[in-house]
Formats: sequence, structure tokens, C-alpha cells
Amino acid sequence: MAKDKKIRCPWSQGVSDAYEIYHDHEWGVPARDDATQFEFLVLESAQAGLSWSTVLHKREGYRRAFAGFDPVKVARFTPRKIEKLIADPKIIRNRLKIRSAVTNAQAFLAVQEEFGSFSAYIWGFVEGEPVQNRWRSQQDMPATTPISDALSKDLKQRGFKFVGSTIMYAHMQATGLVNDHLINCYRYKEVQK
Repeated sequence: MAKDKKIRCPWSQGVSDAYEIYHDHEWGVPARDDATQFEFLVLESAQAGLSWSTVLHKREGYRRAFAGFDPVKVARFTPRKIEKLIADPKIIRNRLKIRSAVTNAQAFLAVQEEFGSFSAYIWGFVEGEPVQNRWRSQQDMPATTPISDALSKDLKQRGFKFVGSTIMYAHMQATGLVNDHLINCYRYKEVQK
């Protein structure tokens, strides 16, 4: 883990090097491409009820199992492929979550068709610009917001699964729709740019 003197968000410290690297290079960075959006949709849905650390440490297993997070390929997964994935120890072997990734890939493609890209759709919920929060402590940070509530509701109406408001707020944090680095974290201003 980092030996530097940089101040980081408390959640990122003391877990693992992978966790710190994720915080320092990915979390909160605005993702305006569909590939990243789909990857985090799969990963955040898999996290439901688990720690992010569990999912992060299985990320490469997910990348391999879910065709490099290609929604076109995942949308075509057959029941036989799903059964094979349930036996894969390199991912979270939850039947409902695996099925939801396939369902979500199909819904993701429908959103792409309607809006031109999933990114255009999801960024519309924040009017195209990241919400710049100014949290002083982790305890101040909400688990959901009216925006994540609206996004969750809309996704569910479009047939997405495992997209509750808490999961979608975590997705918004991960993909930079909101800047939830604490104001004393060295990444706060970097992500803001």
C-alpha cells in the first residue's frame, strides 16, 4: 500500500494495493464511454450485498467470464453458458446476479439504440456534467440521492435488474457522474478538472 503522504478517502486505505490503485486512478473519473459504463454496471450489480473489495479482487475473472465486458456478446449468453459461469470460482457465483448481467446487457443495447449510447443516456441524469459534492467526512456521504432514485426507477422500467438506488449511486460514484472524493483527498481537485 502507498507509502506516500497523500491524503486519501478513508475507505480506500488499509484494504489492499488494488483498492488504493482503484481509488487513485479510476474511482470518480468521468467515464463517457459505453465500455466502462457496461463494465461497472456488471460489477456494481454483482456487488449487491457484498463488499466492493470482493468484487474488485474478482474483476479479472469477470473480464474473462463476461467476454471483456462486451454487451453484445453478453446479451447472447445462453442458459448453458450461464450454468457454466455459476461453476466459475473466479466470479461471484450467484445465479440471479449472473442472469441479471445477461438481462442488463440486452437492456443496455436497447438503451444504446434509443439514445445513441448508454453514456448519453446516463449522463443525461446529471445534465452532462459531474455533480461536484463537497463532503468533509465519509459519514456525510449519502447512500442514495434523488438522482440515483430517478436513475434506478428508469432503469427498472427498462428491464434492468440489480439496479436499486444504492447500487446506482455507487455506479455514479465509480464512473464520475458525481465527485464524492472528500474535499481533503488529493484526488478531489484532480477529478474535478
